[in-house]
Amino acid sequence: MERAVRRHISAVLIARNEAHRIDRCLATLGWADEIVVVDSGSSDTTKEIARRYTEKVFDLPWRGFGPQKQAAVDLASHDMVFAIDCDEQVTPPLAAEIGAILLQKEICAGYSVPRRTFIGRKEVRHCGWYPDRTVRLFDRTRGRFSDDLVHERVIVEGETGQCRNDLLHYSFAGIDDMLAKMKPYTDLAARQLFAKGRRCRLSDITVRPLFTFFKTLLLQGGFLDGVAGLTVSVTNSLSVFVKYLKLRELEMKDK
Repeated sequence: MERAVRRHISAVLIARNEAHRIDRCLATLGWADEIVVVDSGSSDTTKEIARRYTEKVFDLPWRGFGPQKQAAVDLASHDMVFAIDCDEQVTPPLAAEIGAILLQKEICAGYSVPRRTFIGRKEVRHCGWYPDRTVRLFDRTRGRFSDDLVHERVIVEGETGQCRNDLLHYSFAGIDDMLAKMKPYTDLAARQLFAKGRRCRLSDITVRPLFTFFKTLLLQGGFLDGVAGLTVSVTNSLSVFVKYLKLRELEMKDK
């Protein structure tokens, strides 16, 4: 009987000033054959912590989320890649499932993974946050990250499978963290819209934020998450409002 040969895999991630949480992420990647960390000028101990787990720590100028993550993929030694963020952790069941996939004779071009997202210690199960499937396991000969500055995604050529087990996503420590992250994300999102020729309409700063609030709270069941769901609904709406105001500012500067 022919013995199954396990494919080698690289876990890749990008970082900048992630000393407060990168250790917990990297500690869950012991099943990977190598770990690749691409840093973009951290001023804390992020790189020192990363070097406890891997020699493959690189410092590259920031290019936007999509290009930066693709740079990490390109620096990997193996074609099978698992992309993870510093605020995420692989559960033992997910690690075992990935190991089983790597033993299969024929595998898909990519696999989506469900994520359980937390605000502090509170898990948010609604608001469109679960299962929040995203392709993280893929064959880089058949897939790559998009060039988007923000809201990047893995684009694969071929069939996409689904992992059953969850990735843990500790996205925000609390409201201060949510508001702090809003600025860079809305900056990038506005720049991306502007580069694509999108322009701000009155409805974008009036109707769109209100619709986002009610969609998150009611249509996506945010109210079932209590105060956490209300918080997500409000910050989602505010993020949309700020993003389009910034787009309008870019338009004014361009005139």
